[in-house]
Amino acid sequence: MKVSLTLVFLLFFQSVFAQYDFSAIDKRLEAEKKQLEGHIVALIYKDGKLIYQKAIGTDFNAKSQAPIASASQWLTAALVMTFVDQGKLSLDDKVSRYIPVLTKYSKGYITIRDCLAHLTGIESEPIRSLKEQLNRKKYTNLEEEITDIVSTREIVSNPGLQFRYDNIGLNLAARVLEVITKRGFEQIMAERITRPLQMRNTSFSNFNAVNPSGGAQSSAGDYMTFLTMILNKGIYNGKRILSEKAIEQMETAATTSDMIKYSPKATQGFQYGFGQWIMSTDETGKGTVFTSPGLFGTWPMIDRCRNYACIFFTEGKLNEERRELFLHLKELIDDVIPSTCK
Repeated sequence: MKVSLTLVFLLFFQSVFAQYDFSAIDKRLEAEKKQLEGHIVALIYKDGKLIYQKAIGTDFNAKSQAPIASASQWLTAALVMTFVDQGKLSLDDKVSRYIPVLTKYSKGYITIRDCLAHLTGIESEPIRSLKEQLNRKKYTNLEEEITDIVSTREIVSNPGLQFRYDNIGLNLAARVLEVITKRGFEQIMAERITRPLQMRNTSFSNFNAVNPSGGAQSSAGDYMTFLTMILNKGIYNGKRILSEKAIEQMETAATTSDMIKYSPKATQGFQYGFGQWIMSTDETGKGTVFTSPGLFGTWPMIDRCRNYACIFFTEGKLNEERRELFLHLKELIDDVIPSTCK
């Protein structure tokens, strides 16, 4: 009986994967093992199931946990939007309503919307290296970090006008959630995102202050679960996590090219929504492909024209060479899965 069930299981997955020929992706990943430092997990999800999975590297698989850096921002933006869905927060709320010290330092007009789209106007130093990300100033909590930023950083543009990719906006929004709930960010994230999505290998826990903009650890399998919820317009396992309206707002560009004063090299040429980059749009300007790549080598994507989610999960630095590799891998996926967009 056990043998029969195993055969049925294997035949099922053979039939699933046989629908698509991803051999070109296999070859490219094998050819790039050195650049990928010997390990990577690649997953593609479509129509309710994984249609491709590959793991390269000893003891590195879909459950392996690693820092995901800025890929954390997609999670944090989604968490903020659960409060918007419930009417406990408005995108046009001024952050100073919850953190009054902003008004004291001429930052009283920054909104939640500005925070989610990196449009706060507060001066910032871009994080360009792994060392800089790991050696963040050792704040003891998020409140201390926000107080320091608000009191020591200047406003270099009016809120909503200039885009600078940094850790400030999402961390400001996260601190607002702490004020509203009177609980820590990690607990709020667990209650509303990671626990409902059964993301057991995902955590923002840290010995120092939590970093909602870049401090998560996750796994390829966990992050894919999050992506499937986003792909399915906010629903996971029949339970609604986010409204369709929230997903649409997150996927709407908040920037134009002339607004962008700084973006990482890996994302140059993209526009930005809430917690995610917009890689391409359709004829009407509506976003169709989205990503939130991390400095340490995580590159998740959702393609609405082809109705799939994918993730390339590794460790190390996300440099320009890896950007080109991941974009080429997406082209190979798109060669196999036809678009339904005009």
